Amino acid sequence: MEPRTKDLTSEAKNLGREAAEMASEKGQEWASRTKSAGSSAMENARAAYEAGREKALAGAKATDQAIRANPYTALGITFGLGLLLGFLIKRK
Repeated sequence: MEPRTKDLTSEAKNLGREAAEMASEKGQEWASRTKSAGSSAMENARAAYEAGREKALAGAKATDQAIRANPYTALGITFGLGLLLGFLIKRK
């Protein structure tokens, strides 16, 4: 092999190693970013779940208090809604 060919072969091998190292580094960087984004999304989902849960509990407590304060009104409204729903279902 000529000296020039040996130099080119050696240089090509070095460039190949460097490219593999760069690809590995970028892959690790992307994996880290993806993991970080996933953790952030999970944290946001948990916060949204907790906020929704708290609102649902507050609504249930308010409904319970309204029913306890006005039981006959609540019973009348429930009866009326039941009649309306029954009528609408029977029509179809």
